[in-house]
Amino acid sequence: MLEQSLSRAVLPQDLKLFNVRVYKSGHLWEVEKIRQECEICPKCATPSTARAGRCTSLVRDEPLRQNGLWLKIHKHRYYCKKCRKPFTEAVSIVWPKRRSTQRFRKFIGALCENIVDLERVRSIHRLSSGFIYEAYYSQISIKLRERLNMSWPEVLGIDEHFFRRVKNEGTEFVTMLTDVKKRRLFDVALGKNTKTLMEQLAHIPGRDKVKIVVMDLSSGYRALVQKLFPNAEIVADKFHVLRLPSPMIMKIGRQIHGHRQELKTRRKLLYNRQNLDYFVRQDIDRYLENHPVLNEIYRAKEKLHQIYRTRGIEKATAALTKFIGELKESKVEDLNRLGRTLKKWAAQILSYFEHRYTNAITECLNNRGKLVQKRGYGFKSFKNYRLRVLSACLH
Repeated sequence: MLEQSLSRAVLPQDLKLFNVRVYKSGHLWEVEKIRQECEICPKCATPSTARAGRCTSLVRDEPLRQNGLWLKIHKHRYYCKKCRKPFTEAVSIVWPKRRSTQRFRKFIGALCENIVDLERVRSIHRLSSGFIYEAYYSQISIKLRERLNMSWPEVLGIDEHFFRRVKNEGTEFVTMLTDVKKRRLFDVALGKNTKTLMEQLAHIPGRDKVKIVVMDLSSGYRALVQKLFPNAEIVADKFHVLRLPSPMIMKIGRQIHGHRQELKTRRKLLYNRQNLDYFVRQDIDRYLENHPVLNEIYRAKEKLHQIYRTRGIEKATAALTKFIGELKESKVEDLNRLGRTLKKWAAQILSYFEHRYTNAITECLNNRGKLVQKRGYGFKSFKNYRLRVLSACLH
């Protein structure tokens, strides 16, 4: 009685339990397919009532209380008069030509998401590596099919990270595309040059809906946005603009003290001065009195932070124009180069003061993609890596 009530909770309506016995490290349920009036031929979709014998199939189902469960399904064979070929009747929980139920595959997919190593899943449930690999990635792809008809978001974020090194071809990168408004990942593409990305992304509908694109100071991505999104306005990410003077400060510091000496003091120069205590600011000022070039670069960095604290695009435009003029007149070559960079990206930098969008969520999801890569000890297949990243960021 208990077995019958349990079978009603586990088995679908088209299967009936008639025997239970011990099998391997779990249980074997013998079930039979409930007789239907007719069966549909899987090739020509013609109803057939002509039976052609009986057969059995052994499939694995989701474990019960950590004990393995196998189903031995007794079913009939039918003969299709139109195709002139026999076929077996279908079972709702088992896809054709498979030896496991869809419920068991979902169970394995969930384990692979929660357990760090796929090899550990293989050893626990005594499955082949090929089955776990195929079941896991097929479940992810099924889960992500709902994204096939998604259109481009209104505010798009773009960033990239390292993917792998290919012998004789160089380094490959991955481009992360995010929906900044909804704060979620939109898609992942291989490469970062304009031609490669155009081939992968041009088929997605709704390119004219993209109004704002937030990105770092990359000429390649700027060319991509101008071609792919004709109606979009580019916003230079605040973080990437503010960190432009940082390499200059570290380089001059190494020239003064060497690679490791005074590293703690040099790192203080990278912090926003407004967030530091009074005594720390006094220490920095005393340190910079003996290094005029480093002092000039540090003051330029603080002026750039001050520009981003202004309110209104008109004040920001005037402040940025004045700052670029001061950098142009400087005798430090690094500051002259900084001025040329700011002048080249002035329109995109000033767009921030109008829209106030940053690439913070893109950087967050980009870091999550790197963690997925480290967890898998690197990926050879970009297709599998894309599925893993989308699954990790969306589900």
